[in-house]
Amino acid sequence: MSLTQLLVPTYTQMLGALSNWLTNAQAQMPEANAHALLSARLAPDMYPLSTQVRVSCVQAQEAVYRLQDKALPPTITILLDEGRNAGEQPGSLADAQARIDETIALLDDLSHDALDVDAEKPLVHELPNGMVLDLTAEQYARDWTLAQFYFHIMTAYSILRSEKVELGKADYVAHLFPYICPETIPKA
Repeated sequence: MSLTQLLVPTYTQMLGALSNWLTNAQAQMPEANAHALLSARLAPDMYPLSTQVRVSCVQAQEAVYRLQDKALPPTITILLDEGRNAGEQPGSLADAQARIDETIALLDDLSHDALDVDAEKPLVHELPNGMVLDLTAEQYARDWTLAQFYFHIMTAYSILRSEKVELGKADYVAHLFPYICPETIPKA
């Protein structure tokens, strides 16, 4: 499996799920509660929901540029800055949806082999705290970007659930529904 075949569908499916979760949240609560929802955290030392959404988008976007040896565009810095300031300025649900839509559009515009680099290609990734990871492209995809992406997606899901948004496992795995064998669907 190529890196494009692994990463692009994964990012697209899970960002689509995140978008649906936010749509469900918006339908289930008054608009006045959106600010509180986007500011909600699982623990005092964790980032709020609005940051989790933005960093999920950052992970997908960064991988696209890093694996293609392209400079990170200013939009990633904007997303990171928004995320860092989300405790005081969480934005709106519409802002969160826009960030997801922008990221999915970037993924949709990629060619079918855009991220297919040599799996052993060296990739140096500097973390915000100054630590540097020396990885191969495959290690970056498997051990860093996918793991970080799922961490932030699942944290967003957990925050929504903790804030009483009605979501379940089916909302998390909705992308699998087309693969269900019709004869195995339970009868009501």
